[in-house]
Amino acid sequence: MRQLLRPLRDPIALLGWTHAFLAAAAAGLACVLVAAVLAAAWPGPVPGSVLAAAGCAAIAAAGLPKASRRAAVRTANRLLRAGLPEPAAARRFSTEAWFLLWTFAGAALMLATAVALVGLALPVVWLDGGETVTILVPVEVRPGTAGAWTLAVAVGLVVALIYCAAAYAALMRRLAGRLLGPGLAERLAGAEEEARRVASRNRLARELHDAIGHTLTTSTIQAAVARQVLETDPASARLALAAIEESSRSALDDLDRALGALRQEPAPLTAAPTLADLGPLCDRAAAAGTVVAVMVVGEFESVAPAVSREAYRIAQEGITNALRHAPGAAVELEVEVGEDRLGLRVANPVTGGGGGYGRGLEGMAERVRLLGGAVVAGRDAGGRWVLEVTLPLRPGGAASVGGDTGGAAFTA
Repeated sequence: MRQLLRPLRDPIALLGWTHAFLAAAAAGLACVLVAAVLAAAWPGPVPGSVLAAAGCAAIAAAGLPKASRRAAVRTANRLLRAGLPEPAAARRFSTEAWFLLWTFAGAALMLATAVALVGLALPVVWLDGGETVTILVPVEVRPGTAGAWTLAVAVGLVVALIYCAAAYAALMRRLAGRLLGPGLAERLAGAEEEARRVASRNRLARELHDAIGHTLTTSTIQAAVARQVLETDPASARLALAAIEESSRSALDDLDRALGALRQEPAPLTAAPTLADLGPLCDRAAAAGTVVAVMVVGEFESVAPAVSREAYRIAQEGITNALRHAPGAAVELEVEVGEDRLGLRVANPVTGGGGGYGRGLEGMAERVRLLGGAVVAGRDAGGRWVLEVTLPLRPGGAASVGGDTGGAAFTA
C-alpha cells in the first residue's frame, strides 16, 4: 500500500511532468520553425505527412551535437533522478532516439494533462447550472445532486494524471540509462581509468610503506637510544638525534616523490634512490644499532634504472623487517648482478615472533611481479628469516629463486 501511494507523496510525479513539458515545448518550437521553413519553400499546401516527417527529422537532428547528450543527461539527472555519469562521447544515434522518444512520451503526457484540465472544468459547469460539454464525446452535466459525479471525475482525473506522470518518470529513467548512459567504449574507458587510479593508489601505498615505514622504524629505534643515553652519554644522544634528522629529510624527499607520482606532477629534483644508495641505507640501519654486512657481486651500472630503484626498495623493506623483528641483530645483504638477472638476498636472525606476512611482503611481491621476477620469504634450516628475490635484467627474461627457506614463494 505504501508503494501504491508513493506517487501521491513523492515529488517525482511533478518532476516527471516538468520533464515532459520541456520536451513538448521544445518539440512545439521545432515544429513551428519547420512549418515556417516548409511554408516558404514548399509549392502549395504542405502535406501533413511531410510536415510530420520534417518535424521528426528536426527533433532527431537536435541529438547530433555532443552538447545535446550532455544537456539531456543533466536534465534527466535533475528531473528524473537518473544518476547518469557525465558523458564522454556523443553516441549520436542513441541520443537521436532519446530525443524522439522523449518528444513522443512528453506529448502523450501533455495530452493526458489537457484531458485532466477539461475534467477539472466539469465541477465548474455543474456549479454554473449544468450543460452539455464535449470531452472526446458529448457529456451532459445536470444541475443539482444529479451532477455531483463531476467532483469525483475531476479528482479521479487529477489522481490519474499524477500516476501517469510518475509512470512517465519511471519509464524515461529506464530509457535514459539505456540511451544516455555510458556505452561500451565509455565503460571500457571508465574501467581503464579506475584501474589506473587503483594502480596509482597501490603504487603510493608501496612507496609510503617502504620509504616512510623504514624511516619511522629507524627513527623510533634511534629515539629510544637517545632517550636512554641522554644523561649518561650526551654525545651518543646527539648522534642519534642527527641520524633522526637525516632520516626525516630523506623521508620527506620520498614522500614528495610519492605524492608527485600520484598527482602526475613533474619529477622532483631529488632522484629516487637506487642500488647505488645502499651505503646510506646501511648507515642509517647501523645508527639504529643494526649492523648490515653487504656483499656485492657485479656492477650496479649495468642494471636498468627501473630495476635498480625497485631492488633498492626491496632491500630497504628487508632491512626494515629485520629492524622491526630482530632489533640489534646482524643482517646479511647480498646483491649479485649477473648477465641476465639480479639476485638479492637479505638474511637475519629472528628474536621475536618473527617474520610474518604483512603489507610489506605483499607490496614487495607486487613490485617483483611487475618486473617479471620471483620472490621467496621464510625461515631457513638454521631458523633465520631469509628473503630471496630474483629480477630479470632483460625484457622477457625468466626469473626463479632457489634455496631452501621453507617459506612461501610469490612468482609472477
